[in-house]
Amino acid sequence: MKKIRAAVVGYGNIGKYVVEALEAAVDFEIAGIVRRASSVATAGESEYPVVSSLEELADVDVAILCTPSRLVEQSAVTALKLGISTVDSFDIHTGIADMRARLDEVAREAGAAALISIGWDPGSDSVVRALLEVCAPQGITYTNFGPGMSMGHTVAVKAIEGVKAALSMTIPVGTGIHRRMVYIELEEGYDFAKVSEAIKSDPYFVHDETHVMLVESVEALKDMGHGVNMVRKGVSGKTQNQRFEFNMSIDNPGLTSQILVAGARAVLRQKPGAYTMIEIPIIDFLAGDREQIIRRLV
Repeated sequence: MKKIRAAVVGYGNIGKYVVEALEAAVDFEIAGIVRRASSVATAGESEYPVVSSLEELADVDVAILCTPSRLVEQSAVTALKLGISTVDSFDIHTGIADMRARLDEVAREAGAAALISIGWDPGSDSVVRALLEVCAPQGITYTNFGPGMSMGHTVAVKAIEGVKAALSMTIPVGTGIHRRMVYIELEEGYDFAKVSEAIKSDPYFVHDETHVMLVESVEALKDMGHGVNMVRKGVSGKTQNQRFEFNMSIDNPGLTSQILVAGARAVLRQKPGAYTMIEIPIIDFLAGDREQIIRRLV
């Protein structure tokens, strides 16, 4: 069996876990890791090629983009124009549809495919939400995250000028409403009130109740645990009061990385274009013989 050659683009929390998930997958091999040029020289401990650009790697089938959300589109365009399919965990919900449209054009022209915004939310939770709507087409679904560390929100805080270290915790209030608890260490010479206001004004936080607190050590507070509770109450046909509930408690980067690797498998089974997870058959994410998967799961 010819293995899928995957490049890991970015080597932060997600990138490191993606490498582990690829090592555990029987149908993948790691083509190399793409890091910032300043980091390549210090990566001698890696057993895989470590480079500063995708062009330096040979025979890459798919690039798994482990960059911050605000850098994803740029990274995807670079890879797609090389004819390399991509998968990412872009998590700014309001920007997904527009980015999909832009990348769809690039991917079709390059003859490659892009699977965007997959992880567990958006991603696997999106599939669960769609399934619940199949069961009850009329109704309301409440998605309650946490309590736990939000990686996307934490990265957004770290990008704010004056922030030395950061942690953003998501606390579910109920009925899909969340409180953001942001803990920061401050760079010397910066005003806490101004930095706090900049955080609350960021698009990641502007729609939620956000509390920013100054702490001595962010590292002492970190916990990668997270979770979700989804509840839908609705109507099946003309039958009222159908209620569905989905719960999970997870290690955030561990699950995100596993789904990214499954997505790297699925994207290579698609025609050129850009896709979200709910547009692709679930069976495409699974390794193994299709007939055997059907016999096992149906």
